[in-house]
Amino acid sequence: MTFPNKSFNAGRRSLIAGGAAVAVVPSLFNVARAQGATIKIGFPVPLTGAYSSEAQDQVRCAELAIKEFNESGGLNGRKAELLVRDDKLNPGEAATRTLELIEKDKVDFVVGSLSAATQLSINAVCRDRKIIFNSISQSDAINEAKDWSLYTFHEALNPHLTAGAVARYAFPRFGKKVVYLTADYAYGHEMVRGFQRAGQSMGVQTLADIRHPIGAADYSAFLPRIQSLKPDILVLNNFGRDQLNSAKQATDFGLKATTKIITPILLYTARQAGGPEVFDGILGGTSYYWGMEDKVPAAKAFNDKYRKAYSGAVPSDYGALGYAGVRSVLLAVREAKSTESLKVSIALRQLRYNSYKGDQFYRKCDHQSVQSVVIVESKSKNMKDKYDVFNVLAIEGADEKNLRSCEEMGHKVSA
Repeated sequence: MTFPNKSFNAGRRSLIAGGAAVAVVPSLFNVARAQGATIKIGFPVPLTGAYSSEAQDQVRCAELAIKEFNESGGLNGRKAELLVRDDKLNPGEAATRTLELIEKDKVDFVVGSLSAATQLSINAVCRDRKIIFNSISQSDAINEAKDWSLYTFHEALNPHLTAGAVARYAFPRFGKKVVYLTADYAYGHEMVRGFQRAGQSMGVQTLADIRHPIGAADYSAFLPRIQSLKPDILVLNNFGRDQLNSAKQATDFGLKATTKIITPILLYTARQAGGPEVFDGILGGTSYYWGMEDKVPAAKAFNDKYRKAYSGAVPSDYGALGYAGVRSVLLAVREAKSTESLKVSIALRQLRYNSYKGDQFYRKCDHQSVQSVVIVESKSKNMKDKYDVFNVLAIEGADEKNLRSCEEMGHKVSA
């Protein structure tokens, strides 16, 4: 097998060379660890704050992946354990908790994050200590060469892919004059960039990009300006309670009468909290919707595990990422027959997996998971039950061509 990154091959040679010495004089610690020490996965997510609902479902789904691994025998009898920490949606707190997980709790791997801001700080800590981090939050930057490492993996969709898929569906259908209402941090900025880039070839015009702080409760000051601009489309580039509050206030203000409201990620949790009237007619992208189970066998299997564990409920989109992010690392552990980060990284790079939504794989140059994007629209009628909240309008299949090129992201790829 060849690798596009010279440092990876160098690291592999170092591992082999170093392994000779370890084989001669194994430490008692390594012997004990190999025989049955728990495989520890750190899981920093924002259990408090604006994204707490999504984070709590990530924990529930991650626990399913741990249970599945353990019940199927673990790694030669070694069981896995999830160590959950609250990063409080704060980059400094996320870095501190991650450092504690690595140095105090001695985790083997880190999976988690629910913010473009916190995941970069988590990644920096893991990268410097050569610990695998599999991010389950959207970000364009984490795969770019300046933030990336051999130990950086990205299970979630990224804004370029998500916004691009929604743009390709929505702009030809609803119009070319667009206003963005954008959460003023990396997630929002990257989503705007994704929409604008996809819209260039369609002649889409940005009338305004109006920015608001995370956790804003009142959007009334923005709505008259949006209405006066007379856009065909209003894009809500925000998340969690911000998405819920802005959608509710835009609906109450009457913007839907003249403007189609879309969002790059139409959150299942926000829709559940807001109800059918608030989100009626709003469409967006998602990495996963439980209703895919009619057409995707892996979705049905995953949903059934969740229903059994959690009193008949169904998993959310971001919750499912918690399952997939942990599960892929544990699949690679089995393939590598090891918990050593470099060996597991090699296995992850080669992994082809179908955990819950169809076939996926990590692109070699940047470790981005190549996967489908689901386009959904909120329902207000003909709902079978309280979980039946979206219509699936389209599924854009997994395709590396929808990602930014490796070269554009700063990776040197040899022929």
